[in-house]
Amino acid sequence: MDNVLIFSPDDVDLTRSPLRRGIAEPTYVLGAFNPGFTRLPGGNLLMMVRVAEALREPVAGNHVRSIRWTEQAYLLDPHPLSAVDPADPRRLTLTEAGRPQFALTSLSWLLPVELTPDGATIVAIHYDRAIEPAASFQHYGVEDARISLIDGRYYMTACSVSAERHCTILYTSDNGLDFALQGIVLDHQNKDMLLFEGKVGGKFMALTRPMGEQYFAYPPDSPFAGGPSINLAQSPDALHWKPLDRPFLRAKKGSTSAAKVGGGTPPVRTEQGWLMLYHGVEPDQAVGIYRTFWALLDLDDPATILRQEDERPLLEANPSLTAPIAHQMYLPSPVVFTTGIADAGDHYIIASGEADLACRITRMAKAVFA
Repeated sequence: MDNVLIFSPDDVDLTRSPLRRGIAEPTYVLGAFNPGFTRLPGGNLLMMVRVAEALREPVAGNHVRSIRWTEQAYLLDPHPLSAVDPADPRRLTLTEAGRPQFALTSLSWLLPVELTPDGATIVAIHYDRAIEPAASFQHYGVEDARISLIDGRYYMTACSVSAERHCTILYTSDNGLDFALQGIVLDHQNKDMLLFEGKVGGKFMALTRPMGEQYFAYPPDSPFAGGPSINLAQSPDALHWKPLDRPFLRAKKGSTSAAKVGGGTPPVRTEQGWLMLYHGVEPDQAVGIYRTFWALLDLDDPATILRQEDERPLLEANPSLTAPIAHQMYLPSPVVFTTGIADAGDHYIIASGEADLACRITRMAKAVFA
């Protein structure tokens, strides 16, 4: 296995950021991470990098400001410092609201970064194809793309953030570079929707991970831990989704991922079954420790888990990778967030976000999954 940081905050040219349309004050890249990942028709690889852009000086007088998109321009919204809890570096908690409400410390947009077929070298950074907010349900940004190639067409899910709703959206493309927004596909908080790279029984399949304020306990003798878990859904057209009734992949009591689990890479077809990499979270400070695990699903009935490797992590955060840019780190917990996988013959090329800061490429022999 070999690992490298392929793209980091210093690789982003903010003079070409979409936020220049309205924001004249100095900004910086809080993180360039969690890349959607796919192979383009010509053989090169593509990372759809999440660029989280923040103000250098968010505090002005007695207010802290957050960035908001509008059709006319990007704007700054002031929030009274006396009504804000800044404990989480990724967001501001508004303490005077009747229920928990948040403002983000950055606004995210998506930057296509093209790599050589082996994922070793950057070929081009496509600022002209960057994806920025385009609708009112994206006022506070577009986050964490996942890309699946299905029957020759590219399907990309992402999260949209706004006061209206925190929803999942779908983009499509015929060439993997020019994506068109198709709109909302899940009208509720769901951080990790990703489509299988192939249909099952003629239907699209997807992993989902619904979020909520209430989770109920399993019976004392159950092996599972209550909380966020991965579900399955199916669709005739990738736009209208029906959740499967059966439960799917859940955190287990006593495991290092007992806090929550969520989808990582789009499931890919192998001779043994659908291979999926997912993340599990161990409680630690405000964010938690994120690790990557894997599972193998039945080809005809993906709700049947043939194998689940949830004890020994496939990937963990690697401090040696981020050591050269450690001065830019803002998260207190070790995080690796795996988001894409590409076939490279006898091995896979795996893309991850490292420390919510940079993009990591890992080459891993297929024999690991035997």
